[in-house]
Amino acid sequence: MLLALDTATRFASLALHDGRVVRYEATWEAGRQHTTQLMPKVVSALEELGTGPEALSAVAVALGPGSFTGLRVGLAIAKGLALAREIPLVGIPTLDILAAAQGQSRHPLLAVVQAGRGRLCVARYRWREGWQRREGPFLTTWEHLLASITQPVLLCGEIDERGYQMIEGQSEPITVLPPACCLRRAGFLAELAWERLRRGETDDLATLAPLYLGEGM
Repeated sequence: MLLALDTATRFASLALHDGRVVRYEATWEAGRQHTTQLMPKVVSALEELGTGPEALSAVAVALGPGSFTGLRVGLAIAKGLALAREIPLVGIPTLDILAAAQGQSRHPLLAVVQAGRGRLCVARYRWREGWQRREGPFLTTWEHLLASITQPVLLCGEIDERGYQMIEGQSEPITVLPPACCLRRAGFLAELAWERLRRGETDDLATLAPLYLGEGM
């Protein structure tokens, strides 16, 4: 069974996926409490399934972009479990998790997470038998991002009140996807990780590092 952990931002998520079924999933607003909340929730999830760490066959983790502390916590726990259990580790970019949750569309997709101090982390995707990243992730602001949109797009992820206000005044059509589609879910992280594992792809525990786009995120 694969354990998926996402602590990239103030929203955290974990899932247990056996390769066919998402056996457990939880997503919550962790704020800055990832360190104290994550491991108890992992233990609780395993207990609810009537099992323990010995059932784990792989670990997946969100690599970023995201907050400095959140990413460190998630990666440290993922590496610790992979090392202790001698099981594969797979890292997945944060915004790819958001994109994986979206349905097919002929329009481009923008996935965003908050980076603090009025900044955003953004990646652009196109549908090619699944959402394929075409640009990013990169740091920007709502002003610069909206000014760069010249055709209809889909938008998902962490959108603050200022973002919603600016989007409403945008001349180009922007479809903001429903709140449930804007929430990062570790079940999708687990599915992306299983795809990599089935291709024989894993990451090196010693060299896998978080993806940071800016100081102080």
